[in-house]
Parts: sequence; structure tokens; C-alpha cells
Amino acid sequence: MHENDISEGQAEEYVGLADFVAEGDEQRLHLEMLSDKPRTDTYRQVILSNSASLRGKVVIDLGCGTGVISLFCALLAQPAAVYAVEASSMAEHTEQLVRQNGCEEVVTVFQDRAENLTLPGKVDVLVSEWMGNCLLFEYMLESVLLARDRWLKEGGMMWPSSACLTVVPCQAFSDYMEKMEFWEKPYGLDFSYLQSLAQKEFLSKPKFSHHLLPEDCLSTPADVITLDMVTMQVSDLERLEGEFSFSVEKSGMFHGFTVWFSAHFQSLEEDGPSLELNTGPYSEITHWKQTLFMLDAPVTVEEGDIIAGSIRLQRNPIWRRHMSVTFSWNINSTEVSKVQTKCFPMWR
Repeated sequence: MHENDISEGQAEEYVGLADFVAEGDEQRLHLEMLSDKPRTDTYRQVILSNSASLRGKVVIDLGCGTGVISLFCALLAQPAAVYAVEASSMAEHTEQLVRQNGCEEVVTVFQDRAENLTLPGKVDVLVSEWMGNCLLFEYMLESVLLARDRWLKEGGMMWPSSACLTVVPCQAFSDYMEKMEFWEKPYGLDFSYLQSLAQKEFLSKPKFSHHLLPEDCLSTPADVITLDMVTMQVSDLERLEGEFSFSVEKSGMFHGFTVWFSAHFQSLEEDGPSLELNTGPYSEITHWKQTLFMLDAPVTVEEGDIIAGSIRLQRNPIWRRHMSVTFSWNINSTEVSKVQTKCFPMWR
């Protein structure tokens, strides 16, 4: 059948099916996030520990999804108003959830993008769960910063207030065996010819949702990039860089770098406690897990060796939700040692 032969009724059916599939994907995404107990409980605890200070305040929940954070605000504190902002069609369901939880007098849902948003007035607190893999991936942070500049009162609070990107050199034996060593003698046959193709396919991309075991860390992790949500500018997102120097704490095989992030929530009270959401291997696992960047070939390292270098996050100039992550490193820097560089495109 030629596409011009599709009837109007069939076309509507195909469009309806596409919408149904997209909505199903969205439902799965929100289920995954709501099921992430460390993530959701951290936001709940932030609201609860600041409930007295939130009384009478105006809050915006940007990219609210199901509205869970907005509902926490309405039910655990006594804000004057909560603006739940969601650009996708999920906003229609969020309105139903707000009514179902009896919060419609406090929570107002806005279906709009941050760039086009019109609110009744400025807000005291801007809360958002904008973080992605490697902290920045998909760049929802840009929308948060635009909303901050337009709608947050002077001296208002941002949650998270700051965020850090953390790196550690690591071992990844199971991943390397699965992706590379497998081709040496599968079923007693020599398939090593395919190793170069496997290297190009599997080792040139980061591995999302990697679960790093603490014992596979070759060194103490280091925070390499820190974002201050009050002072950060949209233009800063184009390129972010950080340096590291790791002292290897146990001999092993250096397979690559693992990256994760932490988000920090400052208290509204001057001497109040700050809270942290940490997505690293030493904390309770989240839906983000960690992100693994593998070298082209593993390197044996000894206790006391120094792995020094830098990481660069470069935003794609055309596909603005994507980026590249470039590592440069050197082991036991000497005049004859060579600086290695590897760039990883981050796409979905």
C-alpha cells in the first residue's frame, strides 16, 4: 500500500496509536521516577524540614511531571500558592491528581514551556528535579535558569541550591569481558577480528545506568564541577571543565572513569540543616545509577600511581539536548608519558 492510499480514518488511527505509545513511554518514565525512593524522599524531606519557613510563600515546581513535589508542598507546608509547571500533556493528568488529593485551592497547574510561561507574579522558591545523566544531559537546567531569571524574587531560594559532578577511576571487569574479551574464543572459535568493531560500537559510548560497586573504585572519588544555582548563567552550559588528580589506592586494572552527581538543598532558615541527594555508589541506588566511560584498552595500575587529567562537558551546537564528554588523562606524568584523550558523544 502506498502512503497516499491510507484513508483518513486509518491516518487518525495511526496518529492515535503513536500518541498512545508516547503516553505509555511517559507513564513508564514517571513510574520509574516515583519509584525512585531516594530521589522522591529527598524532595519530600526538603519540603518537610522547611515547612515552617514555606508558610505563606509562593512556590514554582518546574517540570512537575505528576506533581508529586507540588503535592508535598501543599500537604506538608502551608504555602500561599504552588505553581506546578509541566510542558507535556502529562499536565492534564496532573490537574486530576491535584484535585484527587484535595489541593486545587493551593496548586495551580500550568501546561507551558518555561520560555513561554506567564505566572500571576514572582515566586519565593523555585524547585525542580532537572538533573540528568552526568548531571547536565538533556539540559533541562536551561529552562530552570530561564525561569529563575524571570520569576524568582531577589533573594529567593533555588532547590537544588547547588550540584556537583563526581568522577572516579574504576575497574569494570564484567563490562570489558562482555563487550571485548567475549570475541576472542566464543564456542572455541577465533572471532578476534570483530574486537575492533566491538570496540568502536561499545567502548565509544558511555554506559548509562551503570551500577558501580564501591570495591571497583581505584581511588577516592573527587568532585570536579560544582554548579551554584544562584549565580550560574545559561551561557555557562555551553562548556564546563574540571580537573582531577587521583592517587590509586589499590593495584588493579584501570578500565575507565565512572561519573555521578549530587544535589544539595540549602535550608530556608539561616542555621537550618542542608540536605543532599547523592547518586553515587556509596549511597542508596537511584534510577540514574552511574555513568561509565571506558578506555579503549585497560591499563594495569599500582598502588600509589597518579591518574591526573581533566573532564570537559561540551554542549552540542545543533542538537541542544545532547553533549559530548571528553576525558584527558595521564598516568604517572613524566616527560616520556603521553596524555590520553577520549571523547564520548552522549545521545539517546
